Amino acid sequence: MHSANSERVFITGIAGFLGSHLADAFIEQGYDVAGNDNFVGGYESNIPEQADFYHVDCTDVWEMKSAMEGADIVYHTAALAYEGLSVFAPSRINRSIYQATSATLSAAADVGVDRFVFCSSMSRYGENETPFTEEMEPRPQDPYAVSKVAAEEMVELMAEIHDFEYVIAVPHNIIGPRQRYDDPFRNVAAIFINRMLQGKQPIIYGDGEQKRCFTFIQDDVRPLQKLAYYDNVTGEAINIGPDDEFITINHLAETIADLLEFDLDPIYKPDRPQEVKLANCSADKARRLLDYEAQYTLREGLQEMIDWIDERGAKEFDYHLECEIVNEQTPETWTNELI
Repeated sequence: MHSANSERVFITGIAGFLGSHLADAFIEQGYDVAGNDNFVGGYESNIPEQADFYHVDCTDVWEMKSAMEGADIVYHTAALAYEGLSVFAPSRINRSIYQATSATLSAAADVGVDRFVFCSSMSRYGENETPFTEEMEPRPQDPYAVSKVAAEEMVELMAEIHDFEYVIAVPHNIIGPRQRYDDPFRNVAAIFINRMLQGKQPIIYGDGEQKRCFTFIQDDVRPLQKLAYYDNVTGEAINIGPDDEFITINHLAETIADLLEFDLDPIYKPDRPQEVKLANCSADKARRLLDYEAQYTLREGLQEMIDWIDERGAKEFDYHLECEIVNEQTPETWTNELI
């Protein structure tokens, strides 16, 4: 049944962390919402009851065409967002990013969508000077980032050929409830919280002086939603996330430990190959075009996340993806399942 707002929004990865929150927000605004997922990274319980759901993989173009029928706006949030793991599983990660985006674009063009919003990644900037701004030339440092940049180019090209609008959203380091916290390969804040709730010390790669900004999920969803209907964003790449509270991974661990009243003594492991040391984005363009303003501090966001994980219960980590390349550079935390 169509809602008061007759526009239909289709969200890939609707069972995932970002996709499910985005679906909730559009349903609340009265949109007709549909989406797909393959449950590699998401939970069935995340899918809103009011959304039409298709258990389809994004790489299956024919099934995607059927699922996407009637969609006006597509948000492509689905991805195996494993930057570190991509160095050791490039084929699997590329398939989930570039191949999946190509198939999703084919379906979108075929059914005649009006606008395609692609969720890219801060990894596109690589070792550029911080803060990263949208006009910088991408300098991908790992296979995940290479796939994202190639996918962006495919989005732009297909939109031009098949005459639909597009936006490149660049969310970064999102945290909050519904994030998969038993995944040993990604989501550093979730991994730290899950381990500390089990009485285990956090594992930190390198010296822990890598610096990042973290975005609470609701601060990401609000500006992302505007990309569906703002006229001033078409054809733009826009960083979505805060540019203050630029903190080290050590500081992140200290903040979580403080909130949990946990006696912190981190375990340090060797650097992961190709990890960017300093990564934060300027939010100036989002402030200008989307009236972006973060509502949550890092501590507030982490507390919400802790409460959610604590309520669900700490979990053993699930090594659900295999490293395609195992050599002396592969982190022993993965090969020996130490997390």
